[in-house]
This record gives sequence, structure tokens and C-alpha cells, in this order.
Amino acid sequence: MESLSGLNAFVIAARLGSYVAAAERLGISASAVGKSVARLEDGLGVRLFNRSTRRLSLTEGGTLFFERCSKILDELEEAEAELHSSRDAPRGRLRVSLPAIGYRMLLPILGEFTRRYPEIELDMDFSDRMVDVIGEGMDAVIRSGDFADSRLKSKPLGTFHFVLVGAPDYFARQGVPQTPHDLKQHVCLRYRFPSNGQLQEWAFTGDEDDSLWKRSTPLVFNNLEALISAATGGFGLAYVPDFAVRQALQTRQLVAVLADHISAHGRFSVLWPSSRHLLPTLRVFVDFLAEHMTLNARPQPL
Repeated sequence: MESLSGLNAFVIAARLGSYVAAAERLGISASAVGKSVARLEDGLGVRLFNRSTRRLSLTEGGTLFFERCSKILDELEEAEAELHSSRDAPRGRLRVSLPAIGYRMLLPILGEFTRRYPEIELDMDFSDRMVDVIGEGMDAVIRSGDFADSRLKSKPLGTFHFVLVGAPDYFARQGVPQTPHDLKQHVCLRYRFPSNGQLQEWAFTGDEDDSLWKRSTPLVFNNLEALISAATGGFGLAYVPDFAVRQALQTRQLVAVLADHISAHGRFSVLWPSSRHLLPTLRVFVDFLAEHMTLNARPQPL
């Protein structure tokens, strides 16, 4: 039977669908990964992968073997981590995925976490795409909104509210809207979700007809940072999560309007694979986030 390193190479290649990606994760060459898998197939007398120029896919036998091997390797990883935790401070590598704007949530508390847990290495992926937690081998993801996946466990991190903001010089030129219907006279900058291509709705309390302001959409962004930069630059009004513009509101680079007409809110949670025990490194990370992450901003009225 192939060594544990060979089994590990097979499992990671199956999860990522590529020898090259597996090699990057393991710090070895793609050819070394391919040779390990080939030796494993020779020993088993079974072909594990259907190979194509674009992506690896598991054969029927490979799928069965992958399910068993994944559980075995996860158990070994947990057992090793538990042995280390019994005598040492939490240590090891955590792969965490966050929304692209997530650095605004994490950076204010990241220094304290690294000081408290200097032997934990955080490998962070900031992206607005929908990450496959299990398939991509993530230890945890931070997501907003609702989700339903029995393969994942979760813990709430907090709520946030939406605010409508613009730059002071924009309001000096265009005036300040007093009701949502006044937005037909304003430039409305819109956000398009990368995951499904839909425009984000601007939800106002008691507003039944938003067709008027929806027409004024000269600029659409699929990146929240670009949207906020455009609003800060005076291009128009943006409807964004309050935590994303906390500093700009405090320094009055941006000003919130129509606060009494907006009650929409969202929430963030941290999720991790339910097939794994909460390892010491992941446990302290999840608990630290829940204790220290502060999302809500305090909009300054115009």
C-alpha cells in the first residue's frame, strides 16, 4: 500500500481537481504528485482518476476510495492536533476564506490575534466568489446571508446594517435627498453580485415603487471597494454595508442620508466542515472572531 504521503497527494488532487494545484498546496512538483497517484493506482490495481487536459475527475472506484481516505486523513490530522494541543499552545495553519471586503472586518483585530496566538499561521483568501469549503480544503469561511448546507457547522459573528452614502461635495452639487423618491434626481451607483450577476436591491422602509430611482444607474460595479471609491470620489450615491464605510463615515469622507428610511440588515457567520472536530487552532480562531469582531458603524448625519 502507498505511504500516507501518497494518500494525501491523492486526496488533495481529488479535492482541487488538478495535480498542479495539489503540488502548490504540498510544496512539491506536479510530476511528483502524478507519480504518487500512479504508484497508488498500481498498488490498488484500480484507476482512480479520469484524466483530461483541463481537470481531473474521479472514477467510480476513485470516488469510493476518496471518501474513505478523506475520513482517515482527517482523523489522523485531528489526532495529531490533539496531541500537540495537550502540551502546547495552538499551532498550525488555517486556510480561511472571506468576502473581498472582509479585510475591513478582520484587520482591526488581526494584530491582537497574532500576538495572542503567534504559532497559528493564517492563510486568507479574500474573494466574492462562492467558495466550496469542502472541495477546496478550506478550514473555515466567513459568509453573509442565509445558507443551508448540512456539511457545515456555523457560529454567528454579528449583524450589520445598510447605509446610503455620498461624498460631501456631491451633496453640495446635487442637494440632499429627503425621501427615497427624491433619488430620481440623483446618480445611483449600483452593485452587481459576482456569484449570480444580479443587481443589489436598495430596500427602503415603506417604499412600494422604486422604479423611478432605478433608472438612474450610470455605473455598476461587481467589487464593493470600487463602488465605495466611486462614492468617495463624488460620482454618486452608494448603498453599502455600514462596516465597510466605518472609517469614511468617521472622517466624513462619506455622509449617510435617508437613515430613517433604511432598516435592511444582514449578518455574518463563520462556517467550517461538520465532518471535523473543532481543532484547537480553529476553535480559538472561531471564539476570537465571535468575541472581538465588531461590524456596526455609527453613521454621522449630514
